[in-house]
Amino acid sequence: MNIEELQNKEYFTIGEAAKLCSVPEYTIRYWEKTFNLLRPIRKESKHRRYTKADINTILKIKELTQRHKMTLEGAKKHLSRYMALGAKPKDAKTGYTVKDVNFLKEIKETLSQIIKE
Repeated sequence: MNIEELQNKEYFTIGEAAKLCSVPEYTIRYWEKTFNLLRPIRKESKHRRYTKADINTILKIKELTQRHKMTLEGAKKHLSRYMALGAKPKDAKTGYTVKDVNFLKEIKETLSQIIKE
């Protein structure tokens, strides 16, 4: 996969993610269980679809664990501190923060109740 294909693509299979990040598929699946930040979209067929943000997260975990020799627990703490400093997790489908999506859902429910009344 060349850079042009990478830029045009929205979602990646686990095989493509593994190749892009030079990490085995089983490692990515393990990191999904370990890190709450890594949540790929699941299709109806249960296949994972990774976004560019997921790919960046995988690369960051790889950098912390392999290059900086952090343990998984240390990498988890580092990433959670990073998220606490302002980087907010975004919903993979919408691109909005999870807090924003929940707020919009509440507004929708309230409007639906008003319409019914």
